[in-house]
Amino acid sequence: MSFSRRNFLIATGVVAASSSVLSACSGGDTTNNAGAGGKANAAKADATVVKIGTAADSTGPAPEVSGAKKGGTVYLLNDDDFSHLDPQRIYYAWNSLAAIVLSRTLTGYKVADDGSMTLVGDLATDTGTMKDNGKTWTFTLKDGIKWEDGSDVTVDDVRHGIERCFANFVTEGAFYVQTWLTGSAEYRKSYPGPYGGKHLKSIETSGKTITFHLSEARPDFNYVLAMHSYAPTPVKKDTKEKYDKKPFSNGPYRVESHTTDKSMVMVRNEHWDPKTDPIRNAYPDRFEFTFGIEPLNAADRLLADSGKDQYAVSWRTIPQERVQKAKAEAKDRVFETLGNGVSCYWINTSRVKDKAVREALIRAWPTAQIRQLQGGESRGDYATGIMSPLVAGYESQDVWGKLANPAGDPKAAKKVLEKAGKSGYKVVYAYMQDEVNAKIKVVVENALKQAGFEVVTKGIDSTTWYDQIGKLDNPYDVYWGGWSSDWPTGYSVFQPLFDSANVVDQGQNYSHLKDPKIDAAIKAATAETDQDKANKMWAALDKQVTETGAFIPDVYMRRIYLHGSKLGNVKMDPNFDGCMLYKLYVKS
Repeated sequence: MSFSRRNFLIATGVVAASSSVLSACSGGDTTNNAGAGGKANAAKADATVVKIGTAADSTGPAPEVSGAKKGGTVYLLNDDDFSHLDPQRIYYAWNSLAAIVLSRTLTGYKVADDGSMTLVGDLATDTGTMKDNGKTWTFTLKDGIKWEDGSDVTVDDVRHGIERCFANFVTEGAFYVQTWLTGSAEYRKSYPGPYGGKHLKSIETSGKTITFHLSEARPDFNYVLAMHSYAPTPVKKDTKEKYDKKPFSNGPYRVESHTTDKSMVMVRNEHWDPKTDPIRNAYPDRFEFTFGIEPLNAADRLLADSGKDQYAVSWRTIPQERVQKAKAEAKDRVFETLGNGVSCYWINTSRVKDKAVREALIRAWPTAQIRQLQGGESRGDYATGIMSPLVAGYESQDVWGKLANPAGDPKAAKKVLEKAGKSGYKVVYAYMQDEVNAKIKVVVENALKQAGFEVVTKGIDSTTWYDQIGKLDNPYDVYWGGWSSDWPTGYSVFQPLFDSANVVDQGQNYSHLKDPKIDAAIKAATAETDQDKANKMWAALDKQVTETGAFIPDVYMRRIYLHGSKLGNVKMDPNFDGCMLYKLYVKS
């Protein structure tokens, strides 16, 4: 789940560039009282517990859903087709929502009714055996796991799936494991893929066991292997580029038909054995996806709740234009929660070097007004850092007092500027050129001027947004950004965003922060083999990076979906920001 997470945020409509999604339809949210509600929601109710399971936790079948029954067809109303179904080419979260019932991985997440998660062995008997402080990992495959043709899933297939990640046609998937197996970010120079007949020397197989020899200690490697980029692909069924259109399944469903940009049908994989699967229930017989349905049209159809739409669910978060109507007229059919995306505004520390100036920007920032323009509370809960409540170990902290005063305090900011001798400091604010961000630009400009800044605004086309702000020598001081973790531990938040090594052209350290203390803290947390201790270190790092003033916290993103009245147990997948197909059922 992350390529650069920027693509995930764009692909799922989280980016604040879409005026059709982000309209100001909620009321009364610019007061200080709104901040208190944000704190309660973000810090307590939606914080997710993630634990590492045992071998017993890794056995199937998955716990039954009360009242659920097998059978029926579920209809999915999509605007776009899946960009990829080849597991090695999957990085967008919404692709993973389908992949999770098609492509099982060595490890995966068992999601409880309360939203807590347990990392368990999915294809593997457990969550792996770690040696050398995390440089060596060994997994053993369960018995009885089959492909859709009835053949066994083997360790050769697991190895082949990972080795395919090196092929030159696989450019969209995750890159972590490839880098750690070769010790190089330019991993294709070390190994070109399996099609020349050679295997990676850093992977060993024996019987039903596979061992990974990594170039660096990775105590959370078992989390990483839950990413669909590292799912197995059968050696004998690999059609290279063509595999993307109809992948071979080892999960509870298989692709029966797929017409690009029009429709896709998934039916039961009769060779899937629930006794091997601790994660998936798989109650419906069939899923029918229809592509090309705009989110507003999908929401209206689901609100009408007639015919087949009674058995349907929205595949995207419902547009803000329909949120209030849905909550008023179909409250029992709305499911929502925080997603794993965090919205913020980066401060370019290579240009804004004075921490006092950064503090003044943060204190003046009109977060409440911005959230109001983007839909109010349905946009998300006020953020206080960059670590999502869905990441293991999250702790509430509020370095800048934004929860007490989310509207900002230009007067206090002005005093900070004056004390630093920086009154009249020139700030270049970049924004996406669309209807909503044009309004946001005005409230930002007004707040910063009141704080004593000279403000210059620069509009950027949304299609080139990351190309422009990703330049190391970009001419902007403040610009929007967003991030989601690739797996629910702190590494995939802090290392990409704040490691000094990532201050490069088109790098992911968008604030250009170079802080030896931050680098040392990242290194220490990465090396900690006790995951409970590591989680506390990541939580402390959240506060530490926030104190640098490298970014302005905005919101923890909220996702809101709607389903028909004939579906039961429709819930959000905390990892992929959409409904769990493998937990819902059709009512009689």
